[in-house]
Amino acid sequence: MNLFVIVSAAVFLLISVAYLPLLNDLYWSTLKSLTPPAGIVADLLVTNGTIFTSDSSLPFADSMAIRNGRILKVGSFATLKAFIGDGTMEVNLEGKIVVPGLIDSHVHLISGGLQMAQVGLRGVSQKDEFCKMVKDAVQNAKEGSWILGGGWNNDFWGGELPSASWIDEISPHNPVWLVRMDGHMALANSLAVKIAGVTSLTEDPVGGTIMRMPSGEPTGLLIDAAMELVTPWVKEISVDERREALFRASKYALTRGVTTVIDLGRYFPGTTDELSWKDFQDVYLYADSSKKMMIRTCLFFPITTWSRLLDLKLQKGSVLSEWLYLGGVKAFIDGSLGSNSALFYEEYIDTPNNYGLEVMDPEKLSNFTMAADKSGLQVAIHAIGDKANDMILDMYESVAAANGDRDRRFRIEHAQHLAPGSANRFGQLHIVASVQPDHLLDDADSVAKKLGSERAVKESYLFQSLLNGNALLALGSDWPVADINPLHSIRTAVKRIPPKWDHAWIPSERISFTDALIAQTISAARAAFLDHHLGSLSPGKLADFVILSTNSWDEFSKEVSASVLATYVGGNQLYP
Repeated sequence: MNLFVIVSAAVFLLISVAYLPLLNDLYWSTLKSLTPPAGIVADLLVTNGTIFTSDSSLPFADSMAIRNGRILKVGSFATLKAFIGDGTMEVNLEGKIVVPGLIDSHVHLISGGLQMAQVGLRGVSQKDEFCKMVKDAVQNAKEGSWILGGGWNNDFWGGELPSASWIDEISPHNPVWLVRMDGHMALANSLAVKIAGVTSLTEDPVGGTIMRMPSGEPTGLLIDAAMELVTPWVKEISVDERREALFRASKYALTRGVTTVIDLGRYFPGTTDELSWKDFQDVYLYADSSKKMMIRTCLFFPITTWSRLLDLKLQKGSVLSEWLYLGGVKAFIDGSLGSNSALFYEEYIDTPNNYGLEVMDPEKLSNFTMAADKSGLQVAIHAIGDKANDMILDMYESVAAANGDRDRRFRIEHAQHLAPGSANRFGQLHIVASVQPDHLLDDADSVAKKLGSERAVKESYLFQSLLNGNALLALGSDWPVADINPLHSIRTAVKRIPPKWDHAWIPSERISFTDALIAQTISAARAAFLDHHLGSLSPGKLADFVILSTNSWDEFSKEVSASVLATYVGGNQLYP
């Protein structure tokens, strides 16, 4: 009898442990509709402020109760006093504003962290400055080691493209590889070109271009798929370097109020499909299991590896932990505007007979998308040019018709230039527009030179048109292409005033402050199937929030000039 009791108790214990996560999720999921049980004590009470929740059922509150990293309740202080008990800590906001943890809908997190430790050419506006920074890096490097960097934008110094001749004399014994700010073009010095075996006889790969001198010799510039001629020769970045890059990037993101990112990985045209998987296995799983994650990360993987992701999701589910989520698959259809490789219906004015590049065979892309979608995976595809966007809209429509109705949340990353009528199709087809407002600050001065003024104004960064068509709009940075700074992105979406301009560029496409903030919080979460976990300050959700420097909601919503005072993830202050 005693043995029976012992065995029964053991079985009950095992069942309880097995179902504990389920019961815990069930408990928190009921909080939104039910009053928490009497006697529940909050770990943290945030009071005396203006709390914007991104939850339409209660847009504003002055206080918020948190327990075990999740939100118990938001409301007035009077309704939350019952949660105060022994051990409850209080944060008195003294009138400051709180917003949900900000979500960056499109980053390359490890790439950003790596670039922080490399030759940073962002903002360089003169050839001499460009060359000096490379020279300084060479002088501090061992002979023969690769000099890596990026972030340069030739539009900042008048548009002239750099060439190997700029830096050959200062780097005779070190191969150099400098990626343009958009990730779709890179400069190699002559030594790097020689190591890679690229010559005047080397043919342009499908989906890429080798820039050449009149003699046919390479200039050192490689576009999209042509970058793959050199990247296999670039020194492999060690596991420790990549782990440190993640920690460096995460700390930086926290200073900007970012608590969650959608990470598209180190997958670009010209790179191997394996980089994203290596980073997942070597870096993210390590950081998660070692409890070293600092921001929540939703990972996307190359579409060519969709079956591998499906197997992993079937085995582990989409939620690996409260820090790590498995998203969907990513692909490219074209290049970028700055590299003149975005795909348009009409030619580039500054490069006649150039309409851009298809960086992946459309039929192959359609087949991969069909298979990935049929398996239930979310699909995100990079499209910049007007023709590229229409191709993906058409393809998504065909795939959805073939595979049947479901909540798939197809994404188009960038949706930067849209032909007349295309903005409305996003809402009609329930496609997420994942856009990066700060890109327009770089493009405003150059897009008319590339496309002509009329096309530029009709097609570029049509945020309000997308909203008018009921598209789900999600804001991001594309870091390290642009800086990771959601408050700045929101300001750009609202004001659209480029540097050195005194007026808005295409003012009719400005969006409201509230729409922009929603697109950086709950809509960004919804765009990645994370809205049940985060994105709003709602009971039961993860307690991720940001305290801002201003006391005035009116001023904040008008000028968007606040800074981040503190960032909390799961109810814990991680910055400063």
